[in-house]
Amino acid sequence: MKKGVVCLLLSMFLVIVFSSSVAATGKGKEVNLKVMSFNIHHGEGLDGELDIKRTAKVMKDTGAEIIGIQEVDRFYGDRSDFQDQARKLANLLGYHYVFGANLNLEPETSNKNRQYGTAVLSKYPIIDSENIHLSSFGNEQRGLLRTKINVKGIHVHFYNTHLGLNVAERLAQIAEINEVKSSFSGPSVLVGDLNAEPDSKELQSLLQEGNLVDVFANEDESNTFPVINPTKRIDYILTSPSVYHLDSQVIYTEASDHLPIVADIVITR
Repeated sequence: MKKGVVCLLLSMFLVIVFSSSVAATGKGKEVNLKVMSFNIHHGEGLDGELDIKRTAKVMKDTGAEIIGIQEVDRFYGDRSDFQDQARKLANLLGYHYVFGANLNLEPETSNKNRQYGTAVLSKYPIIDSENIHLSSFGNEQRGLLRTKINVKGIHVHFYNTHLGLNVAERLAQIAEINEVKSSFSGPSVLVGDLNAEPDSKELQSLLQEGNLVDVFANEDESNTFPVINPTKRIDYILTSPSVYHLDSQVIYTEASDHLPIVADIVITR
């Protein structure tokens, strides 16, 4: 067999092997990913019932692979049966998780501190995380839960937050978030209950100075609060400009006092 034919056959073999490997591992140039933001109201629905399994079902039914949740209890009190809610939700979904305690109070009936904050649930390994307290000026402590998640070989920076209740507080918190984000490069997603509407100074600062894109910017029906006849959009999924948006949706459920949101995105290595 001639040398040129041998080289051609070898090249074809290597292409086939490489293509098969990529298909098997999902390590192509682009990866589809579904993300979610959900203020779960410590698992209490509009019916006043605590039902964390119902909360998990809402998440599972969407097919979301990385989920940022707010108003999460951990051994907090009777209102949530002293549950470790992030852990319970992760177990129900079969996901990895991290919890960020923004309130860390003395125990009442056990030796475990009463905690309240945010969490990230992920189908993919969470390889780094940090909960950063934001300036709250004597009001309820707020935080930014920063994670790095290995999505089929691509490291995605996923941030989850729940901002304060007045403009000055939120502007200070967003400035701190922008500073944290500036230290990390690569594809990023920020989700959360921002307590601010799309035309607010707070959101514009996050979009412009934080260099983020609102996946619901061109959606007409995207209000998230209150659940019945929602009039405000205060829950968001924001991404770095390199992330491509395929679809976004507000999910109707009465499992909380906020409506959850999901987005199908494409990340590139």
